[in-house]
Order: sequence, then structure tokens, then C-alpha cells
Amino acid sequence: MAKLPGAIQGARVVGERYVRAQRRQNPEGRMPLFDHLRELRNRVVKMALGLIAGMTVGFIFFQPVWRVIEHPLCSAHIRGYTGCTQLGVNQLVLNGPLDAFYLRVKVALIVPLAASGNAGVAAQSMRNAAEMALAEFNNPDLQLLVKDDAGSVPGAQQAAQQALDEGAEIVLGPLFALTVAPVARAARARGVPVIAFSTDTNAAARGVYLLSFLPESDVERIVSYAASQGRRSFAALVPDNAYGSVTEAAFKQAVGRSGGRVIALERYPLDRAQMQAPVRNVAQAASHADAIFIPDGADAVPSVVQTLTANGIDTKRVQLLGTGLWEDAQIFSNPLLDGAWYAGPDSTGFRNFSVRYRSRYGRDPVRTASLAYDAVALVAALVKTQGSQRFADNVLTNSSGFTGIDGLFRFRPDGTNQRGLAVLRVSPTGGQVISPPPKGFGGSAT
Repeated sequence: MAKLPGAIQGARVVGERYVRAQRRQNPEGRMPLFDHLRELRNRVVKMALGLIAGMTVGFIFFQPVWRVIEHPLCSAHIRGYTGCTQLGVNQLVLNGPLDAFYLRVKVALIVPLAASGNAGVAAQSMRNAAEMALAEFNNPDLQLLVKDDAGSVPGAQQAAQQALDEGAEIVLGPLFALTVAPVARAARARGVPVIAFSTDTNAAARGVYLLSFLPESDVERIVSYAASQGRRSFAALVPDNAYGSVTEAAFKQAVGRSGGRVIALERYPLDRAQMQAPVRNVAQAASHADAIFIPDGADAVPSVVQTLTANGIDTKRVQLLGTGLWEDAQIFSNPLLDGAWYAGPDSTGFRNFSVRYRSRYGRDPVRTASLAYDAVALVAALVKTQGSQRFADNVLTNSSGFTGIDGLFRFRPDGTNQRGLAVLRVSPTGGQVISPPPKGFGGSAT
């Protein structure tokens, strides 16, 4: 038997001879196809083993690693809570196995999708607008949780509970005043703010903000502008409904603040036959009026104005005043209303929005669709700029306000809003701006 060192030396010589022989056969050093496949197999196996080992370690140490990730949130005090002490109060809620890799701010949108008639149509248009805002802002940090309240109180309660259980940090909607209350109660219990779309200021409260067109804002703007143009004696014809009650109270207050006086005011029913008497009364008393205020929509205003002119009112001498409900083709096409004034947002923004909406969805948006768009746009902006305080009360009630499709707006601490409105003149081609909206708000939002 050969000694071990001699055997090693012999193996080395044999190996070198084999290598030289291989080089003579393959002088360029190319690897045969099967050798390539074997090498690839070996590398794939090594990668798979490494991946399996990494996943195993990840599962073993998941909890301590996750505690490190969520520590900044859990140690922060947000709206009186620590971030992880109460479900739904900015807590990290994972609904799927991949959610941890795509942590996003969850935003609920509650609208009456299953409601019948115009409510359902409006809800779908608002949902489209919200999704359009999300797409146009290209914000991967937001997840929209769309919930249907069917326009009912039980539906609103269920929708709010589902959204909050899924981790919604803010609720957009609902649309109607009767559904705002149950949503507000559920959200308030979790410390989550609500931005609702109701026009009823009774639904507003601290932490429940109304992003809508409030009639009080229209009344204040048109009366103050009329007073600035020398109108001091006012008459009014107000519809006998809830909208009329709100605008009547706001009208009396606005006229008093402007130093004017109300010389005649009547409420009229929707029935045209019964409408004649109160309109005649105002026409008789308003012979010395500078302006007549008619806060109603296109279904009633032309008939009211026709009755006024039939009873001797010269609409070229007495200035007719209206609210944002006058933004309607029937108003613009009526020659008796040509030159009348009304308050409302500058329509340029909504027209541009409508073009983009029509291009995406093939139909026109409802007028309230811009509210949903603005709500999502506001949330997206706050998420990008305000960090963990994004939905705090002092952020949402920032006195400088925000700019949306319909212009400048801000939330008051009591939940109502203030808008930067224009004054427009009725013309056959639409509303013509005669007093532009303000470029900014002065003072605090009280």
C-alpha cells in the first residue's frame, strides 16, 4: 500500500492531466449545456433554502419586530388616546396577509348607494368623484372604504360600525341629516372625525364637520353684497319648507348686520294657485323696496317672478336676489330674471371638474359630486403634510382654510363651514361673476 502523501501526490498529477486534457478538448473554456443546467439547479435550490430560512426566522421573530415597527404610533397621543389602545383610533388594523407590507390610511366613504331615486344616483356620482380624486392624486397611502347606508338610520349605524372596525381614521359622509347622527355617535366613541355632506347645520358639532353648501353662507354673501351696492330696503318671498325657514332666519340677521331693514316678508306654499296671495302682498308692500330676495329653486322662482311683474313690480328697478339654487338653466333662460343677482361658488372649477368626470365615466356628475371629490382631496393633502396629527381638530379647523373644486372653504369649531362665495349675475349664457370670491379668509373661523 502506498503511503498517504504519495497517494495525494499521485491524485494531484492525475487531476492535472485530466484538466489539461479537458482544456485541449475545450480551449475556450465553455461549459456544456447540462453543466449549465446543473449549476442553475444548484443555485435555485440554494435560493429556495435561503428564502425558507428567512421566512422561518420572520415567523419566529414577527412579534418583536412588529412591536418595533408600531412603537412610534403606539407611543403617540392622538385625540386623547394612545395610538394602539382603542380599536379604530388610528390603530394599525390588518385585514389580509399582505396588509402589513402596504400600510395605508383608511378613509370611509358612507353614501346611500342602495337608496331609490335621486338619492341613489347622487350617491353613485359621489362615489365616482371620490375614486376619481384618489386616482388623480395618485396617492398610494390612502385606502377608500366605501360603505352603503341605504339612506336609513339602521344602515348608517351598520356602515359606520363596519368602517370603524376596519380601521377607518376618518369618515366622509353620510349625505342626509338623519343619517349623520348615528354615524357621528359611533365615530365619536372611537375618537374619529366625520366630514358629512348634509346642509342641515343642526347635524354639525365639534368633530362632525359639514362639507356642503350651507344656505346661511349664500344669504350672508348676497345680502352683504347688495348692501354694499346701496340696497337698504329689502323684501322677501320665502318657500314654506325647511329650506325657507333656514334662509328666512339668516336673511333677517344678515339685513340687520348690514344696516338695512326688511319692509315685507311672506312665505308661500308650493302650490301655484295658493302662491298668488302672498306674492301679491309682497308686491304691494315692496313698491319702495330696493331688492326682493327669493331663496328657492328653478321650479318655483320663475312663477314667483312672473306673479310679481303681473302685480306691478319692475324687475329692472327692484334688484332680484337669490341663492346658489339659481345656478340652473331654467333661471338663465328666463328673460324676467336677466340681471338678477345670486350668491354661489365660482362655476369655473365645477365646469372643469365636470369635463374630467365626463371623460372618465361618460356622464355628467351631480352637483354634490364635487363635495366628495374635495373631501378625498383634503384627506390626501393632510395625510401628506400633517403626519400623525393629520385629522386633529386644530388641523381641520385651520383658520386659513382649504381650496377645492368649489373654491375656498374652512370648517368652524362648531362643525359648520364658511365658503368663499362669488356673486353672479343671471344672463342667457349662464352666471356671470360680478364680485369674485375672496382670495383668503380674514380672522378666525368662529
